[in-house]
Amino acid sequence: MDFDFSDEQRLLKDSVDRLVAQHHDFAKRKAAAADLKGWSAANWTRFAELGLLGLPFAEADGGFGAGPVETMIVMEAIGRGLVLEPYFATVVLGGGLLRHGASAEMRGELVPRIASGEMTLAFAQMERESRYDLAEVTTAARRAGDGWRLDGAKGLVAHGESADALIVSARVSGGRRDPNGIGLFLVEGAAPGVTRRGYPTQDGQRAAEITLEGAAAIPLGDPEAGFRPMRLAVDEAIAALCAEALGAMEAAHALTLDYLKTRKQFGRAIGEFQALQHRAVDMYILVEQARSMALYATMMAAEPDEDERRRALSGAKAYIGRAARRLGQEAVQLHGGIGMTMEYAIGHYFKRLTAIDLAFGDADYHLERLSRGEGLIG
Repeated sequence: MDFDFSDEQRLLKDSVDRLVAQHHDFAKRKAAAADLKGWSAANWTRFAELGLLGLPFAEADGGFGAGPVETMIVMEAIGRGLVLEPYFATVVLGGGLLRHGASAEMRGELVPRIASGEMTLAFAQMERESRYDLAEVTTAARRAGDGWRLDGAKGLVAHGESADALIVSARVSGGRRDPNGIGLFLVEGAAPGVTRRGYPTQDGQRAAEITLEGAAAIPLGDPEAGFRPMRLAVDEAIAALCAEALGAMEAAHALTLDYLKTRKQFGRAIGEFQALQHRAVDMYILVEQARSMALYATMMAAEPDEDERRRALSGAKAYIGRAARRLGQEAVQLHGGIGMTMEYAIGHYFKRLTAIDLAFGDADYHLERLSRGEGLIG
């Protein structure tokens, strides 16, 4: 099988890598994190100008018609640069929900705004007792005249504080864990009845607790058939997270090698000690194995057989979650005390890798699903 990129994909990779290298170094990241939104509006504009915000959307909807490989290229670069901008929340996850669940009319209205950088999205799905179960939804959707109103609470909404619009999972009918009767609804972020409490997360990004009290909402499609498009979007999101983890692992390994070459002890670089060389090689092996699993997840993200797709993605997520944890631990330990400081980048990579592991099911969760002969969530 040919794993080489096409000419267009190589050009995309070169452009994204250059953008991240120029505008997302660690010092600039700290400055962007200090913004009220937690990310840089100027960098978001650069993403739009490069065409990245419209990448996975169909040309008929105002996008560029790219696929999972192009998303992997962008997300790997985002991982290497510890990018704070809400590309994953808006384009990958929010965009996936629109592509799989929204009407053609809604896509035609929203996609150009997303592609131009005018609109950001956040997916409000997790509830107090839902953990990793997408079907655990108690937020209620009810008809009100010609429209819909939502009542409930959502937590850990990535970039939910600054998002222009929220895509909310809400129950129209059925029991609390019933996958049937769940709808996806678009809610304006500043609409009456929406309360957002933002806070920083351990990986340097921001999330929000969101309360909905009679908030006006527009269904993306069939208001009782939102579970399948939600699961499809989350499958694609997991493949994208695997690619982001790969990029972060590559960067953490490179930082560690550089440190081993420059840090001196007993009159020589510590990288000359054979025991530390062996550990650096082990880290390299982890990166390369993670690369294989990220490629596998990318290939399987569009697999039409749901069971096969979910098994593959659970396997990739489980492996990369464990590999990222081990690599992060090794990187921090080989840096010594400086690896524990906020002023040095390596600890931030480890925190982001930990957050990726926890998103949509950690390694233990996916291993348990696989051991029962199941795949991903639901």
